[in-house]
Amino acid sequence: MSRIGTVKRVTGETQIEVTINLDGQGKAEVNTGIGFFDHMLNNFARHGLFDLTVKATGDLYVDCHHLIEDTGIVLGQAILQAIGDKIGIKRYGNAILPMDDALILCALDLSGRPYLSYDLKFSQPMCGYFETAMTKEFFYALSYSAGMNLHFKMMSGENDHHIIECAFKAFSKALDMATQTDLRINSVLSTKGTL
Repeated sequence: MSRIGTVKRVTGETQIEVTINLDGQGKAEVNTGIGFFDHMLNNFARHGLFDLTVKATGDLYVDCHHLIEDTGIVLGQAILQAIGDKIGIKRYGNAILPMDDALILCALDLSGRPYLSYDLKFSQPMCGYFETAMTKEFFYALSYSAGMNLHFKMMSGENDHHIIECAFKAFSKALDMATQTDLRINSVLSTKGTL
């Protein structure tokens, strides 16, 4: 069975459509109008081996907040749709990734209970046209729309570009791990019998 999610969201501020294939090859077609954000989403797809399409437009004349936050919402919904009933998946994923000076831990649980723990710190307000503070807003929106418990720990890092890119890559590897199936799991991995 294909594990593909497609979600479209149109508001007075943004128009966003996302398709993700959890069992892809790392192919991405991403256009948000924010070059650095496109770079991060391409990294997410490539390193998680997800096929990803993101088409996003919005009120960038205001700032980048609405578009990045709403993309997080839509991507989270698409991930949730692609996962389906969660039968057989490993549920938990984690990764510790280095990128030059940056070392980031990401751990997640596809529990259905949203939560974000986040301690990434930046020295500059911007990376290109991407506000560094929007990293948290993106992952907050994604974790809540996907019903995901998501933790980031910054173990080291000086360069903001490296820190953010490392976080996106660590997230992609953790999500890939959590969405993998295990033949020993014949229902959902929970004593409750539901996720």
